[in-house]
Amino acid sequence: MSRPPSPGIVSGVRPGSLAAEAGLEAGDAIISVAGHILRDVVDLQFYQAESEVEVHVRKANGLDELLLFEKEIDEDLGLEFEHATWDDVTLCNNNCFFCFLKGLPKGMRKTLYMKDDDYRLSFLHGNFVTLTNLTDDDWNRLDEQRLSPLNVSVHATDLTLRRHMLANPSAPDVIEQFKRMRDLGLQAHTQIVLCPGVNDGPNLEHSVRELAALYPTVQTVSVVPVGASPKLEDWSLNRDGIELVRPTQEYAREIVRLLRPIQAECRAKYGATVVQCSDEYYITSGEPVPPARQYDRFPQYENGIGMVRTMMDDWARTKRRIKASGRHYSGRHLVIATATLIAPTLKRLAAEMSELTGALIEVQAVTNTVFGERVNISGLLCGGDYVRELRQYRPDCFVLPRPSLDYFGQKFLDSLTVDEVEARLGAPLTFASQWSEVLEILERGPRRPTTNDATN
Repeated sequence: MSRPPSPGIVSGVRPGSLAAEAGLEAGDAIISVAGHILRDVVDLQFYQAESEVEVHVRKANGLDELLLFEKEIDEDLGLEFEHATWDDVTLCNNNCFFCFLKGLPKGMRKTLYMKDDDYRLSFLHGNFVTLTNLTDDDWNRLDEQRLSPLNVSVHATDLTLRRHMLANPSAPDVIEQFKRMRDLGLQAHTQIVLCPGVNDGPNLEHSVRELAALYPTVQTVSVVPVGASPKLEDWSLNRDGIELVRPTQEYAREIVRLLRPIQAECRAKYGATVVQCSDEYYITSGEPVPPARQYDRFPQYENGIGMVRTMMDDWARTKRRIKASGRHYSGRHLVIATATLIAPTLKRLAAEMSELTGALIEVQAVTNTVFGERVNISGLLCGGDYVRELRQYRPDCFVLPRPSLDYFGQKFLDSLTVDEVEARLGAPLTFASQWSEVLEILERGPRRPTTNDATN
């Protein structure tokens, strides 16, 4: 049961915003908006959506103020908060055998160990939740505040199988929950974390088809591989006798080919692909990556869906830009660090860029020693991994993937800061997600990371 909400403590005020003009600053507490005691940032967003709104503020010096803002209805006050919820976070009531948190080693960022399953964080930040802990009050709030879309981890639509995977015998029927969302006019993006031998094969096809049939309530269905560290592999094997294995080329090809006709059916019926396959399956299988138009505007990009296509299309545009400018950067030396999954593709494109620009652009694959070699995506690489793999180089700067950092662009997963890794490597660090950004680094030099457009 959550405790009564405490005031939201302001961590920052956007320059030039209404809050800045009113003299609000970090350390002030927001008590209420329009007479409503706030539980979280969602309440703030909802109750500030008026042309005239009264805000009760407790200043850092302990004095209370009532501020009246006249504004456009959709105009934001410009307040930032370190924590999105002020009445605690709803924790997960499941015990999945493939839960990534069970594989976390010690010494990571503290926030990583929070086993949340809070629909508010799904609405605000895109976190995936299971909907297994919703109360009637939660459903009423979803209806009142129109909190949509949510990101929902389904894994299986068969109730018995889903309860088994969640290790939660009281988990509700997720299909009935989506029908309830449909009646409320709400939408969801869903994911199936695929565990070989558990929810694949006929179970996967059944789940995908049942979810896709609920379009447009279910906007997308993503199929992604389970990511398991050695610690999690051992835990799952010992507790449930389930072996969490990396997809082979043959297995990945089976998944791509199972989903392809369903995707085509959805495009013919709905004008949208709906069912999306993880980039990892395309890369591992050697099957062609779909064109951008089949990704339905990339709503699951942060879930590893469409990143490769986006990068390839960005490279095509960047290549045309390089050729048109005719500029060369002879003598410049960049080292791009990346995870092992995408490294072969990046090496091929880096060789093209080197030839076009005259710069020396090398790519170094970084093995994940913290989570294990089978965890092969850049967002889960730690600062220590970069130090270990890159200290042999002496480039003008290192280009690291932005998803390796936290939202604020300050720390890696193992709590090493950008400054600490940079000092150990002896060369500037800069961060990029696309080839157009690499070109900007060649043109203007390294730049410090900023707050992310989306949470990790």
